[in-house]
Amino acid sequence: MTQHTELPSDLLPTAVRDFLAAHIAGDADTASAFLVEDVVLVDQGETVRGREKAHAFLRDAGSEFEYTTEQTGARRVDDAHWVVTVRLEGTFPGGVAELDYRFALRDDLVAELVIANHTA
Repeated sequence: MTQHTELPSDLLPTAVRDFLAAHIAGDADTASAFLVEDVVLVDQGETVRGREKAHAFLRDAGSEFEYTTEQTGARRVDDAHWVVTVRLEGTFPGGVAELDYRFALRDDLVAELVIANHTA
């Protein structure tokens, strides 16, 4: 995985910024450190609960494909909710995807992450 743009550190909370950087780098161990113990992670409709299961999911998700990741947007919904839009290009079916990473924070960590197709 390759990240083409830097995350806007002046815009995103540390947990979101550092989670995404680790996730994009394929470092599930570091990414998981930014999750609360009872995290809920939803990716394209599949839900996992708990840091241990989220770690396994993050470790394995997309590992069979090669792809690049580019952040195309970020916005604050409120103090606890942030949305980061990324564009993936690679060897997966369809070759291109725009995804929204919807973060809910608690105690400066990710309590919920929903990854879904980008909505305009």
